[in-house]
Amino acid sequence: MSSAAADRDTDPTGDPADVPLGDVLGKVGERLRHIRTSRGATLADLADATGISKSTLSRLESGQRRPSLELLLPIARAHRVPLDELVGAPPVGDPRVRLVPVRRHGMTVLPLTRQPGGLQAYKMIIPPRGEPDPRTHTGYEWLYVLSGRLRLILAEHDVVLGPGEAAEFDTRLPHWFGPAGAEPVEVLSLFGKQGEQIHMRTGRKT
Repeated sequence: MSSAAADRDTDPTGDPADVPLGDVLGKVGERLRHIRTSRGATLADLADATGISKSTLSRLESGQRRPSLELLLPIARAHRVPLDELVGAPPVGDPRVRLVPVRRHGMTVLPLTRQPGGLQAYKMIIPPRGEPDPRTHTGYEWLYVLSGRLRLILAEHDVVLGPGEAAEFDTRLPHWFGPAGAEPVEVLSLFGKQGEQIHMRTGRKT
């Protein structure tokens, strides 16, 4: 037996393949708690990431609320796992992150971390954008340029970074970044959970 199979056999949340549907649904709460806590996420983190209230998430995990597709889909998206992992044993021992690109504000974003809370890592491909529109949010961000040229506006600074260059800054300062020319730029971004909050306009014009 492989080590992965042995891990699944000893997983306290069980394997739903050989049990009735009712028993599988009954164990979903245990599995949700197992996935969340194993990634160091709190109920508050998950509530922020899914838009589902903490009380509903708590009732799901305790078995007091019957799981539904409407609730499980946003939870699966927040954890960045297939939906069947919420009702079946999650793969144990495989550290690979499933890269599922999403579109945000015209950018292609590939999440490189799986947990909804804590430090987040992203690879971003940013096409030419409109006029700079600096915004603010709480947190601290780190950017590393993989290819192309990145223009970074930070408060009164306006700089251009090339491949292999990095920048870090307090995101409470008005900031904006995008391609320095007509070609897309590819960057890595690291920031804490504060960086997932909605950016607020600063009113600064350039």
